[in-house]
Amino acid sequence: MRRGILAVDEGSTGTRAAVVGEDGQCGPSFYTSIDVSHPRPAEVEQDAMQLLERTVDVARQAVTWAAENDVEITGLSICTQRATAVLWDRETGRPLAPAVVWQDSRYAAELAKLAPEWDRYLWAETGRPVGTRAPFLWAARTLEELGVPAGRALFGSVDTWLVWHLSGRERYAISATNAVAFGGYRLREHCWDTEWLTALGFPADSAPPPLDDDGDYGYTDPDLLGIRVPIAAVMGDQHASLIALGALSPGQATCVHGTGTFVGALAGDEPPEAVGGLDGVLCLVAWRSGGHSRFSLESYTSTTGSALRWLIEDLGLFASAAEISALAAAQPSGEATWFVPTLAGLRTPVQRPDARGMLAGLSLATTREALARAVIDGIAHAVSDTADALRTTMDRPMTHLRVGGGLAASDPLLQSQADFTGLAIERVADSATASLRGAAYLAGTRLGLWPSLAEAVAHQPPGRVFEPAIAETDRLKLRARWQDVLAVSLS
Repeated sequence: MRRGILAVDEGSTGTRAAVVGEDGQCGPSFYTSIDVSHPRPAEVEQDAMQLLERTVDVARQAVTWAAENDVEITGLSICTQRATAVLWDRETGRPLAPAVVWQDSRYAAELAKLAPEWDRYLWAETGRPVGTRAPFLWAARTLEELGVPAGRALFGSVDTWLVWHLSGRERYAISATNAVAFGGYRLREHCWDTEWLTALGFPADSAPPPLDDDGDYGYTDPDLLGIRVPIAAVMGDQHASLIALGALSPGQATCVHGTGTFVGALAGDEPPEAVGGLDGVLCLVAWRSGGHSRFSLESYTSTTGSALRWLIEDLGLFASAAEISALAAAQPSGEATWFVPTLAGLRTPVQRPDARGMLAGLSLATTREALARAVIDGIAHAVSDTADALRTTMDRPMTHLRVGGGLAASDPLLQSQADFTGLAIERVADSATASLRGAAYLAGTRLGLWPSLAEAVAHQPPGRVFEPAIAETDRLKLRARWQDVLAVSLS
């Protein structure tokens, strides 16, 4: 009988489950969507019970598939959307309020007033500034409004919520990679910063205890999943992708294209000294195992896939992302037409939440091909800015960049990324399940399916590599011109 890890990936808009076998490959992926609501401007919420029920449903489907295909499930891994906050009643197990999703910015103005006093301190201790979201502040306010008795409520991120239920209410904890995204997690000490939580009005002793990502999360409740196996790894989704895409040594990096685009790079065994020097570059725990943290840097471009969706669905300028890519392929990169995809603000190289997009250089001679090329190149330039910021902060060469996600299907986009970064870029063979597989690899390494993460990742087939195709002088000229165009869009 083959062995495998039941892997759950609970994302922002859907949850999936699959069994990752000893060969490192996924069985069929079972998926269902999750509703997201926007009750008021700046507010983004989900129903935590729906999230749990649908996660259990897809996990059961994967368990059934394993039984029918002679696969022994030896453990469970979970990766989740990060910084989404859940508050629930420990007696009933039901949410006390809708979950607040990581995109929620209802407290942004209030937090901005705290930034001058706290940013320098938080950068040094937690790897991130005050920012625009604060789950602990939301929890403190909600508990006060509800008047819930002390000790009755439990609070945490999505992984805290899922593990508590899936372990039969035996384990109350948060993984290191989810804690660091919550804010207030001290990178070097692996604990909460009591001063910051107190400033937000939240009692630090009520926060979920941080655990290693492959720590002791108990065993699954057979009444829920039909099996009793160890919950062997719990991670944030982007951290799991870092593992699955092979960023296991300092300098190795990943790029995941979705609604927005995350660029992450493994930094090493200590947080880089330059953290906080560039807007939008955060220092995180890449993963924590055996009481030891490895650190990563991460930056995010908020409008990439969503920019294409806007052009296609809202403006009706193109029929599909595939059409944009095909039209761009027929037009070389140039300096005539420019698209700046800052439709929801800018994070890097400068923090400008009020930034707006721009389409420039149009004339009566502008063709649909030229417009498509400007869109593809604008996204590639914006993502290259985040890669450059990571390289500067890391103060070491970026040795490889492996790319996945929906937009990674575009050859012109990846070629432009290679040209603008000056890096060879490898498109991974199976990026849709990267987060799911990364957490499974960590769980399987703990349980002995693989001797190391490197051995688990080695099972992946090589992807297509895009090499830089322009001279270094031309690359620098294009990048300098892009910075000029970006500056005009911000003026």
